[in-house]
Amino acid sequence: MPIVVDIDMMPARRKMSVGELADRVGITPANLAVLKNGRAKAVRFSTLAALCEVLTCQPGDLLRWEAEGAEDAVDAGDAVDADAAVGAPGE
Repeated sequence: MPIVVDIDMMPARRKMSVGELADRVGITPANLAVLKNGRAKAVRFSTLAALCEVLTCQPGDLLRWEAEGAEDAVDAGDAVDADAAVGAPGE
């Protein structure tokens, strides 16, 4: 999946165990492990908000997008202006 959850380093930076993080967020250690290991299909906003509150971070500190393969990545030189790609209105 192209969305990656980066929770591994955050508790360590806060000198907090994974068990303590799960307890303070209000989820089970097993569910936290699912998030950490990239097996989660979804994350509730309330859980994301609780993680951010406990870890004093922003959602972007915990989530990032990764291209699934090199063919999915768009090189800056290959980028096309949106108007050029679909045609300007009236064309």
